[in-house]
Amino acid sequence: MSSTDKVFAGSIPKLYDEYLVPMIFAVYADDIARRVAALSPSALLEIAAGTGAVTRAVAAALPGGIRYVATDLNEPMLAIAAQRQADDDRITWRQADGMALPFGDAEFDVVCCQFGAMFFPDRVKAYGEVKRVLKPGGTFVFNVWDRIEDNVLTHEATMALGTMFPDDPPRFMIRTPHGYYDGDVIRSDLERAGFRDIAIETRSDISHAPSAEYVAIALCQGTPLRNEIEARDASKLQAATDIVAEAIRTRHGSGPVEGKIQAVVIEAR
Repeated sequence: MSSTDKVFAGSIPKLYDEYLVPMIFAVYADDIARRVAALSPSALLEIAAGTGAVTRAVAAALPGGIRYVATDLNEPMLAIAAQRQADDDRITWRQADGMALPFGDAEFDVVCCQFGAMFFPDRVKAYGEVKRVLKPGGTFVFNVWDRIEDNVLTHEATMALGTMFPDDPPRFMIRTPHGYYDGDVIRSDLERAGFRDIAIETRSDISHAPSAEYVAIALCQGTPLRNEIEARDASKLQAATDIVAEAIRTRHGSGPVEGKIQAVVIEAR
């Protein structure tokens, strides 16, 4: 993983929340929320909360009186999440590294994490931290993106950027968001961290966007893919966005855009 892969700063958090969350994250946030609500936790920890897509969905599904701690490594992301839910006194917002959680042993009934495990440099260590803060019998609910070929718009955008930078194509999407999907590897990592009861399923859906331009802005400017583009040539961010928009428009037309998305959802105890 590149050192810039987990940097969500500058204008990225705002664009991520405005464009990417409704396009590909919201449907999986609702799925996580249903799973968490079914477990009826009294104390819940969220790791890699980002701008709060899962936090909003889970909070809406849970009753009053719970303890909900939402964390993220990137304070600019967490600031947007906290601002959007400033009136919910059940939630405590805290900057935290998933590999060194600042909590005591056995504090939480459930730990959840949406599309964050791919960014952990040492996943076994991070899963060990999750197990440590879970109460006996507690549940870890999380998801990761499936391979990029099963996530149509992201795959098309990545291929389009390869034509712009043929000698050094940006690989962020392949390397990190879509680089950790093998169920056997995930199961092995969890078992090495001490989890034993592990359920893994693949979940497909359809992403929606109002236009090809919307998709291009979401992916090229609302994710750390932007860091890769600017590292190659900072003056070409808009040109890269335009190339992706044209590729999406060619395949999906000039109106609203739809594309398959697919994730792997895990529950471990």
